[in-house]
Amino acid sequence: MSAPLRVLVADDHPVFREGFAALLAGIDAVEVVGTAASGLEALELADRLVPDVVVMDVQMPGLDGIEATRRLLAAHPGTGVVVLTMSEEDGTLVDALRAGARGYLLKGAEPAEVVRAITTVAAGGVVFGAVLAGRVADFLAQGASGAGRAEEVFGMLTAREREVLDLVAAGLSNGQIAARLYLSQKTVRNHVHAILSKLPAVDRAEAIIRARDAGLGR
Repeated sequence: MSAPLRVLVADDHPVFREGFAALLAGIDAVEVVGTAASGLEALELADRLVPDVVVMDVQMPGLDGIEATRRLLAAHPGTGVVVLTMSEEDGTLVDALRAGARGYLLKGAEPAEVVRAITTVAAGGVVFGAVLAGRVADFLAQGASGAGRAEEVFGMLTAREREVLDLVAAGLSNGQIAARLYLSQKTVRNHVHAILSKLPAVDRAEAIIRARDAGLGR
């Protein structure tokens, strides 16, 4: 009999995190080795516990799930990451793919679908929910989406800065961006300042024009 898959669950919402961990704990093929409430905690636990699979939320305080996935896989390339999120946005999906996630499911997925994703990813496979499968196929077929063009044009920016620039280009205020990304307004202001310095752009309006020209803000 094979050993159960060692799974780490990372989500900043305690009710969902503990409920999801309890659901997985009831499955013979899975052993929940730990839970994390942030991206940084996920990295710390992954270093210590070396799970087979990490189920990663996207929007978490401090270090978001996309950047946490990127860093985790740089340190532990053999670990599988399944992103489990509320977001159906193409930009988030593309970022998860680029970060190295091999699974992407919405939080409304059936338990059987989640377990199937975990076992598939642990075996080296790739799995995406039925709702997202068509978008993944389009992304892989095209090889160059709006997000890809933005990454090329704004290669001087970090992934988080491009995410903030995308929301700036969509017309959101710093307060709205902070709420959307679960960041403080001070952190958003710092990101915007860094973006204007790196582009360089004289003001927010110029940054918006250049971002929309590259396909952001849609």
